[in-house]
Amino acid sequence: MSKNPLINALSASAYIILVVSVMTFVTQPLRNKPDTFFAPITVLFVLTLSVAVMAYLFFYQPLQLFIEGKKKEAVNLFVKTVGIFAAITAVVLILLFSGLI
Repeated sequence: MSKNPLINALSASAYIILVVSVMTFVTQPLRNKPDTFFAPITVLFVLTLSVAVMAYLFFYQPLQLFIEGKKKEAVNLFVKTVGIFAAITAVVLILLFSGLI
């Protein structure tokens, strides 16, 4: 992705918002229909895709830096990205539990 941890964390957040939005709007017409055999299959497909996307967003640049021998910089980028993402998650949880969203 990028060497900017803020961009990486915001990209992960944007991906989550996109997936949830698509799932919400696409499944709206199916609310009154029973789940079929394909519901859990679809969930596993989305989960697998999400794991791959998140791995790319969180690990690609740190892994590249690590391979280049820049171990400290790699760890620093990864920790900062996870820290910013944790802060975003905390803000969303605070807003959710306070009733603002």
